[in-house]
Amino acid sequence: MDKHWVATEFGSGIDSLEFQEFEVPPPRPDEVTISVRAVSINRFDTKVLDVLDDADLLPYPLGVEAAGIVTAIGSEVPAGTHVLGDEVLTFRARGAYATKINVRAKDAYAKPKNLSFAEAAGLLLVGTTAAEMLHRVAPEAGETVLLHGASGALGESLLQQATRLGLKVIGTSSERHFENVRRYGGTPVAYGWGLSERLREAAPEGIDIALDAAGTQEAIDTSLEFVLDRRRILTVVRGDLAKKYDFQYIDGSGEGRKYRDAVSRELIAAAASGTLEVAIARTFGLSEARVALEYIADGKAGGKIVLLT
Repeated sequence: MDKHWVATEFGSGIDSLEFQEFEVPPPRPDEVTISVRAVSINRFDTKVLDVLDDADLLPYPLGVEAAGIVTAIGSEVPAGTHVLGDEVLTFRARGAYATKINVRAKDAYAKPKNLSFAEAAGLLLVGTTAAEMLHRVAPEAGETVLLHGASGALGESLLQQATRLGLKVIGTSSERHFENVRRYGGTPVAYGWGLSERLREAAPEGIDIALDAAGTQEAIDTSLEFVLDRRRILTVVRGDLAKKYDFQYIDGSGEGRKYRDAVSRELIAAAASGTLEVAIARTFGLSEARVALEYIADGKAGGKIVLLT
């Protein structure tokens, strides 16, 4: 019997999570079944539990991003699209915290051979988010970007993609993660008291763009202080403050979803060529999902956290 993590109620965070046995149905005509080898943990996985309130959705399966092996193929999947044994990755899964899942065949991408299952599982959600963030602020080579939360999984993907575009990135981070920021081409600056002064020293000619992957009040305040054009300030965390101060916020819905789908294959190709890395900070077993979620909630991961089956 397969197993998966589900929330048994909404509004209780990880306290409502249970690791339950379940039976995976045969794939629908347009789906494939994936035997999961690695699951990417994202902050969204548990935040959604505090937003939903429809009891009909319970028990609610957790997770959206995984990598594994194709074990069954729906009757209407075009011949040659997938074959049994294909190694694939997906970030459009429902209930990815599982030993086996069904996903739409078009949402299962071939895994680059040079990536481990853990790296493949952590590639696309942060990768496409970073790509959309950059796309929305229309950067030009040579411009200076202030990146809040530079040493997290999203920040590390942003650093790499921004560097490829010829941007100079100043990344806020704790000092223990400075080397992570430097590794991907950024100039690290410690967050906390005195941040504005340190930013002026790091960018004496000014800052053109501010991207927020941290969500702190300090991040928003310094972004507004240094970037006058609010169309070039963007957060993926604080939609409330984006509305209040009239700057950009994205959550991957609407046109953003279309953009992320379109850019996915480009990011996979970059990973296959070695020009885009997925830094795995730590792995846990699938049965340790609760512990892993507590670890990432502390904000000290410094890279991707992955569950292995």
